[in-house]
Amino acid sequence: MSIEVKDVMGRTAVTVLVQASFGEIVAAMRRYAVDAVTVIDAERRPIGVVSEDDLLLKEIDPVRHSVSIFESRRRRRAHDKAAAVTAGELMTAPAITVTPRTSVRDAAQLMHARQIKQLPVIDVVTGRVIGVLRRRDVLRVFNRPAAELEKDVRTALPEGVPFTVEIDAGVVTVGGRVRRRSQAIALAEAVRAVEGVVDVVSEVVCDEDDFVVVPPLM
Repeated sequence: MSIEVKDVMGRTAVTVLVQASFGEIVAAMRRYAVDAVTVIDAERRPIGVVSEDDLLLKEIDPVRHSVSIFESRRRRRAHDKAAAVTAGELMTAPAITVTPRTSVRDAAQLMHARQIKQLPVIDVVTGRVIGVLRRRDVLRVFNRPAAELEKDVRTALPEGVPFTVEIDAGVVTVGGRVRRRSQAIALAEAVRAVEGVVDVVSEVVCDEDDFVVVPPLM
């Protein structure tokens, strides 16, 4: 079973309007104990995100009012943010979003690839923000009840074969017998793909090795 964003997301998203001031953004972050807020337009559609890192530039950029022509685009953008006073000027845009039906695995890969801490969740019809997915929400899949996790693991295993399954802190040990080594490898990968599995220990025995070692070309 693929766990979707709707199963773990936060139902309340902390948002600010594009014209919100620096002080209003800081106040919202402190009030709701979050490290980023979603910037929305008048229709509650996300247009960007302001994070603590964006706000910190105000403090750590000592030359924010002078820009060298030799600076990179990224560095110039940092200077601009250091001098910014509204959400529209501070935000990183466009907002990277997910929907309730996005798989948590895909969302996690997106977070890792883009190096972001949270994703606004939008309604697929209106495009409006309806929640937020944070990194801590993604990590909740590793706290699944053992019985629930075992059920999904067994669903991933081939039918008709008496496999044994043991789970300890998300580590799944699978035992049994298959005909070919390639089947044992595929089985372990299928279990590893189950949401909430931390690692797989395969104790599956195979009757024949169907992997052919090709000698290197001379």
